[in-house]
Amino acid sequence: MKRDPVYFSHCKHILIQSPLFSGLADELLDDMLSLFRRDTWRRGLQLDSVIFQERFYLLIEGRIEVMRINPETGRSITLFLLGPGDGIDMATLLYSQQHEVTPVAVDDVALISVPIPDARAWIERHHEFNRNFLPYLGKQMRQMEDLATDLALYDTMTRLARLILRHIVPHHPQSADGRVGHLKLINDLHDDALARMVGSVRQVVNRHLQYWRKHGVLHKHKFHTEVDDLEILQQYASEAMPRIEQKDKAS
Repeated sequence: MKRDPVYFSHCKHILIQSPLFSGLADELLDDMLSLFRRDTWRRGLQLDSVIFQERFYLLIEGRIEVMRINPETGRSITLFLLGPGDGIDMATLLYSQQHEVTPVAVDDVALISVPIPDARAWIERHHEFNRNFLPYLGKQMRQMEDLATDLALYDTMTRLARLILRHIVPHHPQSADGRVGHLKLINDLHDDALARMVGSVRQVVNRHLQYWRKHGVLHKHKFHTEVDDLEILQQYASEAMPRIEQKDKAS
């Protein structure tokens, strides 16, 4: 990839900001990037999990939704929503068995990829990388634990509040627009995508979002959602708030 120095530098800048590669020496990053090739996927493209047995992908621009889909019913749930600097299907670096996940491009995305054997060999040679790699895997395991806990223990409104809080980026206290915070990665997702992330359906998620907008908890402008009342949202996330009428409860 060094034949394109501008894109090489762009990729390096993205990865430096990623938890996977932050703090690594320039020489180490250069060595890793020299192994990769450039790829692009169009928005809406649904990938076969087989390709992840062959190549390891890093996301440079755009978002990827990693899902599990029931082939008989078509029902799906989102396991991860990935952004720039994230690795796709990290489990393939640890074992060779096919991983039954379905990545879907939320946007037009730019990626870089390398054959799986080359990625594994690079990790084995550079133990410095493991100081980032293992905590990154640990964070993904924690996300799976949170998802399982939410699905088993909380109703849809609580799960949705917890999802929003996990993606909030607080504004500066003196923010001119008065907003509490904006949302990273999920701020412009359609209701059906949010529903896949909390194990619900579009109609139920839409009803809760409309309720929060009506009561000043959320604000939507030009298809982007922002949080107006963080304290109230936190109360919903902890189930401290009284629920809306029975007819509006999640099924």
